[in-house]
Amino acid sequence: MPTTSAWEVMKLSLPVPVEKVFKGLESCGFCGYLVGGCVRDYLLDTPPTDFDMTTDATPDEIISCFTGHRVLKTGIRHGTVTIILDGMAIEITTHRTEGDYSDSRHPDAVKFTRNLVDDLARRDFTINAMAYHPQKGLIDRYGGAADIKNKIIRGVGDPHKRMAEDALRMLRGLRFAAVLGFDLDEETRTAIRQNCGQLANISAERIATELNKLICGKNAKTIILEETTVLGVVIPELLPAKNFDQQNPHHCYDVLTHTAVAMQTLAPVPRLRWAMLFHDLGKPQTFTRDAAGVGHFKGHSKCSEAIARERLTALRMSNVTIDQVCALVKYHGTIIEEDKKSVKRWLNRLSEPLFRDLIAIKRGDNLAKASKHHDRLESLKRLEALLDQVIAEKACFSLKDLAVNGHDLMGLGIKNGEEIGRILNLLLAGVIDEVYENEKDSLIKKAKEMRTC
Repeated sequence: MPTTSAWEVMKLSLPVPVEKVFKGLESCGFCGYLVGGCVRDYLLDTPPTDFDMTTDATPDEIISCFTGHRVLKTGIRHGTVTIILDGMAIEITTHRTEGDYSDSRHPDAVKFTRNLVDDLARRDFTINAMAYHPQKGLIDRYGGAADIKNKIIRGVGDPHKRMAEDALRMLRGLRFAAVLGFDLDEETRTAIRQNCGQLANISAERIATELNKLICGKNAKTIILEETTVLGVVIPELLPAKNFDQQNPHHCYDVLTHTAVAMQTLAPVPRLRWAMLFHDLGKPQTFTRDAAGVGHFKGHSKCSEAIARERLTALRMSNVTIDQVCALVKYHGTIIEEDKKSVKRWLNRLSEPLFRDLIAIKRGDNLAKASKHHDRLESLKRLEALLDQVIAEKACFSLKDLAVNGHDLMGLGIKNGEEIGRILNLLLAGVIDEVYENEKDSLIKKAKEMRTC
């Protein structure tokens, strides 16, 4: 990773459209800078996906610099113009300062300025408050490069003021720490914890966007365990799980630690991480102890599923995501028999991708238990091998794979839609259970028999 001094002299390899924007502004007497996330990504040796710029030109002046090119004015009220060059969208924002944030999210007013340093001063974290110019090098007034080197998330200037201005910054801070594997600066951490109640003022969609990234971060486990109080503002069900002793020999962690450890075993796929986050949150509500003092959680999967559906609905997640996550939570503790018939039934119930997800959830759940109880890992390995075999054999486990369809049954004179559905499902069940061959003539014969029943 280049040091700050190296950055002052090095020339970045920039996409051609970005170079054209620099030249387009300069040809009109203005100066542009790469700013924010793309600069941070360059220092992290990560290829940027977005290129945002800031400039001393006003929005109208920016537009006049790029006549003949497509211009989007959707953010012009706040000084942002999007230029489309060679198929690349580049946001260019006038240097600005901001007024008070009376709604804990948006500035009441913005004021354009010709001063880059004033613009950098309004940004959230030092790692996002750097700018770059091909000739001037890195402009880093707040120590962002050093914080990247030291793996620190630090608010620009007074962290308390930064967090109080825009409550979403608190989740962004946690998200950056989780994704980058950085630590929170202590003063910034204190500011986040003291102001976290303001997260209640943030829209569900914005919260969901940050959480989707946070839970997939390589440091998600640490953030969930260390910042439970903050995250508990937006996912209250985390709070009772923290330090909840399971009092069961199968478990070596409390409920929340088990959850966080299990999450970290999974691929960084949102539906997987969400399912694992919720899979045991119903345990505090269903806890009982037997005569020997051993803890049990009868019905916790159903309770956890209800929690997941309510919370994800409140976060305005898509119905597809909610249904997938809830299915994984619902079945995470269900025992699956190790035979092809059972595998085909589960494929019919879940689909292949979701069934593979369920196996991953079960594996992660087992890995986060006491090591002497990792007994299900070999069973899951055998189950996955059976799944691969069923798929390779192109076995029939859904109606689309059945050798007959509704048109075939209509040809037998069956006109009622419900009756057609009933017979097709009976035929499919027979094929899955290997009672019938998936062969058209024999299934037609069986359909005739079922019709007369």
